[in-house]
Amino acid sequence: MESDLLKMDTSVLAYLGDAVFSSWIRRRLIEAGWGSIDRLHRQTVRYVRADAQAAALAFLTPGLTEQEADLARRARNKRISSKPRHTDPLTYKKATAFEALVGYLYLAGETERLNELLEQAAAYIEGGGGNEPG
Repeated sequence: MESDLLKMDTSVLAYLGDAVFSSWIRRRLIEAGWGSIDRLHRQTVRYVRADAQAAALAFLTPGLTEQEADLARRARNKRISSKPRHTDPLTYKKATAFEALVGYLYLAGETERLNELLEQAAAYIEGGGGNEPG
């Protein structure tokens, strides 16, 4: 099963990873008591923006296993057919690689590893990594 997942289309993994990460962040913010929908939305966007995800991947990369790094590299290097709307193509590809890694770990049932990486990514973003001021 795991080797099948490693061969899966990285766009499909990223599609799932986007939903997993967004849901994980929303739950984290709700549990932290961010309250109103407007505040929750603004804080969620801070984490799920392409530049934040791309920066989180760069931060996490030195600690990835060889298998995880290979998957992220494959996702990053995949040719994109659509034009990113709110970021440059390289940042978009790096963010997609982050999402593909999240999707892979989720499908592989690597819950502990997934949570470890998501906690590290969230802490990095909270510290200002990948986010514009304000």
